[in-house]
Amino acid sequence: MNFNCTANKEQKKTVDQSILLCCKFFVSESRNNATLNAIERAARSNPETVIVNMFHDRAYNRARYDLVSYVLHDCTGNPIYSPLHQTVIAMAEATFNAVNLEFHEGAHPRLGAVDDIVFHPLGHASLDEAAWLAKAVAADIGNRFSVPVFLYAAAHPTGKELDAIRRELGYYRPNSRGSQWAGWAMPETLPLSPDEGPNVVSRAKGITMIGARPWVTLYNVPILCTDVSVARRIARKVSARGGGLPTMQTIALVHEDSTEIACMLLDSKQVGADRVQNRVEMLAAQEGLDIEQGYFTDISPEMIVEKYMKLINSANKS
Repeated sequence: MNFNCTANKEQKKTVDQSILLCCKFFVSESRNNATLNAIERAARSNPETVIVNMFHDRAYNRARYDLVSYVLHDCTGNPIYSPLHQTVIAMAEATFNAVNLEFHEGAHPRLGAVDDIVFHPLGHASLDEAAWLAKAVAADIGNRFSVPVFLYAAAHPTGKELDAIRRELGYYRPNSRGSQWAGWAMPETLPLSPDEGPNVVSRAKGITMIGARPWVTLYNVPILCTDVSVARRIARKVSARGGGLPTMQTIALVHEDSTEIACMLLDSKQVGADRVQNRVEMLAAQEGLDIEQGYFTDISPEMIVEKYMKLINSANKS
């Protein structure tokens, strides 16, 4: 359904509720409460954008905010506005003002203070609409904050995937004590040309990845060992790249007093969490290791839409 030139208030309300985008906003911070509070205040700055979920991990020193809002269109059906745009820019500004990557350390890899922003279509929204917003946000972040931005998936001209760009930029190589990422260890002049922003990196802000793609399920499986090399061996055999499960991307990380296989299920209808759990369990058993039950770090798209509707309707009544 498109928003047309003569739409009345009731039609606008219908569009608001059926054409939705979800933004997952990843920041390289989860230990400083003042910083997290500032980012959350920015996320709540527009009442038409709703925070539907948050996930903080102190060991990783990484946080994620899941936000939802609507998209409006012009008379020809082209997207022209979403409250998510300015909300995400406000969150980026709050992050860049508070997070200095030179002093950051954590068990999760990162390339930027604002490390990753991805847009997913929900309801009747299309992937093209998600890509439109991703590119608009990328242009603003690149120009306003002088941050190199790399587009990926549906937002990239050729559909280049996130993991491929990260690999070229050295994302997966720890630079501190064998299992940690600390400070800025890359050249300040990038080996690749960004899609937006300068080719020279601020050591404090780093690089931001921005993409658009169908829903990705995030699922982590703890392994009861502290040897990250063994966990990496298991993670590789689980991933599609290592000949494991199709549509599966993995990374092994140190997590408190264990290790963890962090999984991106690119198509959970083809390969679900149960299959991932069984695969990790089998491979860990071959190494003589036990695992714990995995856990989701997000909620399903259906639950997100339901939560958004409840929150936005409650706000409209108050």
